[in-house]
Amino acid sequence: MASYIERRKFLATLLGGAAAWPLAARAQQPAMPVVGFVNGGVADASANRVAAFRKGLSEAGYAEGQNVLVEYHWLEGHYERLPAVLAELVRRRVAVIATPGSTEAALAAKTATATIPIVFGVAEDPVPLGIVASLARPGGNATGINFFASEIDAKRLGLMHEFLPKATRFAVLVNPANATPTQAASKAVKEAARALGLDALFFNASTPAEIDAAFAAFGRERADALFIGGDALFYSRRVQLATLAVRDRMPASYASREMVEAGLLMSYGTIFPDMFRQVGIYTGSILKGAKPADLPVLQSAKFEFVLNLQTARSLNLDIPPMLLARADEVIE
Repeated sequence: MASYIERRKFLATLLGGAAAWPLAARAQQPAMPVVGFVNGGVADASANRVAAFRKGLSEAGYAEGQNVLVEYHWLEGHYERLPAVLAELVRRRVAVIATPGSTEAALAAKTATATIPIVFGVAEDPVPLGIVASLARPGGNATGINFFASEIDAKRLGLMHEFLPKATRFAVLVNPANATPTQAASKAVKEAARALGLDALFFNASTPAEIDAAFAAFGRERADALFIGGDALFYSRRVQLATLAVRDRMPASYASREMVEAGLLMSYGTIFPDMFRQVGIYTGSILKGAKPADLPVLQSAKFEFVLNLQTARSLNLDIPPMLLARADEVIE
């Protein structure tokens, strides 16, 4: 009897230990690195850009959910949330903070940490902003992409003027909550308008309701055309903006093709998914051990000019042949 009891104790101990082996093995496996992804827009409107970011990660050898975790923080235009979002990511010591397409998020991240690597996509030169020491040798804990949004605003206004030679009063819609890019864009547009002999009338909007109110103001001010400043909130509200522009028969432009696909007349700017992809590549490189200080800041080299032929017809506009020949794509 004693022998039987001892055997049962032995088997219980053996089986208990065996059951614990998988748990112990899992506990010994290193946790996956976490990337904090911060953007000013809305998740539902940014699927193609997220897909491009993931493609960049995969090119660097990382698959989301397999060997890296990505936590997405969408501000939905509420830039005032940035300090709290970044403070939490820093407190948890994420492996990398990625801020593609958001200058304000890049600045907030740089303020929040001097040690956690940051990969940014910013509209302005990051050197004057204090994010990096130089483009070739960033130094510190940040590197990324400059996609020239503010620098090409003057050219976009020039293209609109070429398309609409009789238009003299241009409404310019900007988001004051996205302060740094808005200030840079406003300066560029004012200077370009002055050089072209145009009137630039500035209107603010930081919410969907304020976008509606701005369109009402365009009519009161008798604006001939609309120049929409680059902003994640505006991008996420592209259907609203296109619908209002069509309703009011307002020729309008934006910095990316998705607005033209939604119904705006034209766009000129960087190819944003390519920028998100490059941020993903740099993020993966850092996860592998590269230091931000050693990765030079890249500058976007791919830009596209897109026209919406159907919108032009609805506005009774003829596309100048020379302008049509320069378009990268004409959407029917």
